[in-house]
Amino acid sequence: MTSTTSDVLVIGSGAAGLTAALNLATRFHVTVLAKGALNEGSTAWAQGGIAAVLEPGDTFENHVGDTMVAGAGLNNRGVVEFVVESAPAAIERLQKLGVPFATEGNALHLTREGGHSHRRIVHVADATGWALQEALQKAAEAHPNITLVPDQVAIDLATSRHEVRYSGAGHVWGVYAVDRRSGQVNLHTGRATVLATGGAGRTYLFSTAPRGATGDGIAMAWRAGARVSNMEFMQFHPTCLYNLQVKNFLITEAVRGEGGRLINPVTGKRFMESYDPERLELAPRDVVARAIDAEIKRYGLDHVHLDISHMPPDFVRAHFPNIHDKLIGLGIDMTSQPIPVVPAQHYTCGGVVIDRGGRTDLPGLYAAGECTQSGLHGANRLASNSLLECFVFGEAAARSIAEAWDDLPPPPAIRPWDESRVTDSDEEVVIQQNWTEIRRFMWNYVGIVRTTKRLQRAASRIKLMTEEVADYYGHFRVTPDLIELRNLLQTADLIVRSALHRHESRGLHYTLDYPDTAPDPVDTVLVP
Repeated sequence: MTSTTSDVLVIGSGAAGLTAALNLATRFHVTVLAKGALNEGSTAWAQGGIAAVLEPGDTFENHVGDTMVAGAGLNNRGVVEFVVESAPAAIERLQKLGVPFATEGNALHLTREGGHSHRRIVHVADATGWALQEALQKAAEAHPNITLVPDQVAIDLATSRHEVRYSGAGHVWGVYAVDRRSGQVNLHTGRATVLATGGAGRTYLFSTAPRGATGDGIAMAWRAGARVSNMEFMQFHPTCLYNLQVKNFLITEAVRGEGGRLINPVTGKRFMESYDPERLELAPRDVVARAIDAEIKRYGLDHVHLDISHMPPDFVRAHFPNIHDKLIGLGIDMTSQPIPVVPAQHYTCGGVVIDRGGRTDLPGLYAAGECTQSGLHGANRLASNSLLECFVFGEAAARSIAEAWDDLPPPPAIRPWDESRVTDSDEEVVIQQNWTEIRRFMWNYVGIVRTTKRLQRAASRIKLMTEEVADYYGHFRVTPDLIELRNLLQTADLIVRSALHRHESRGLHYTLDYPDTAPDPVDTVLVP
């Protein structure tokens, strides 16, 4: 085992992690760990954009109100105001980094997405995330105080219980991680650690999330003793491409924002008029996803249609060049044909509990982005508030670390990884089988519409599989696939436990056994 020490360790190389690193690097040496390649996280996959009040006539209060409505009243209003008011400055900093946002004349071009009362989505055509990742990564690679380390699969946080001389302080000192190339477990430590590991989309059979979105940071923080909150609120994006070869290609909400209509392929009719006649296709995501789910079940469909072919072809190609080209390669011309779509898991609204400064319950551990529950999203994330959260809380975590620096002790001697478990297993089929089973029963039992019975069935399967995986984990060499399976199970358990605790329907959690919304919204907080 090799050991490296930095001032600050950042786990995750997407928007939240790199924002934190760039803000910290003016004073400290920062090591950034990536699970795979530096650009393989969710940030690079984002199509839509960043929400910010920039349009004449729009106000912070409007953006706050839209966020609260989408979040079904469960948001922390103070946090929402903090994030919304920080948005214009975040956009300005990204422009200085060289992000080529779309313009119209001398102003930024703003599009509109579901749940927004105004045009306020700053974007780079329909590939905003890739442009952001490119700019942030380029800046980080050029910074002398930032070391970027790819292919490090985090196993567990190194805490006080791993100290050679146990202090009992409950401090987080870093992380044990497997190097994909060598298979060796390395120890990375620092005076502060920032979790920016993204969400848990791959807990589900159908998801727009990248392959590595297995809830690693949430699971590790939980095992280390941090509280986790609101995990029942898994957002399902209404419009993922339905294609048997392409499993997770998102059709951005901006297609609906620019006039796209949802059509039942059997009746040929626009069906959102029956579910939300005022907001139609621009209703919040939970409303639209449930409407599509209801149409699919009622008519026995495989998918519904998203149709923007009534708009001028040049308009469609100019606004959605990447989606258009991708669909053309699959034999679909969105300028003249409808797009087959289905809902898919898209965003994890719950996570590790943090305060406005990105601080977790554990000394030395901070967090930002999709792995957290900051109070911003409530019961349902408003479109394009996710990247915004990454920039605001990435900077906030960096600021908190800098302010507390004199009180953050250097890491003590930490025990090396237990290398006694060096046996390779010839039963790796167990990992693949369990991975597939988790994702399937989570989709069927803990999906868009739930019941207590389905949740209990999922809980029973999770219990049996957890025992099996724990036995496997205890006897064989750790591998990236085994680590991810362990974290998937832990995350699935947290989702189901949270869902069973909520005896109401609110936002993204809709259960047939408790269809009404309770009068007083309360977070679901799980304590290790």
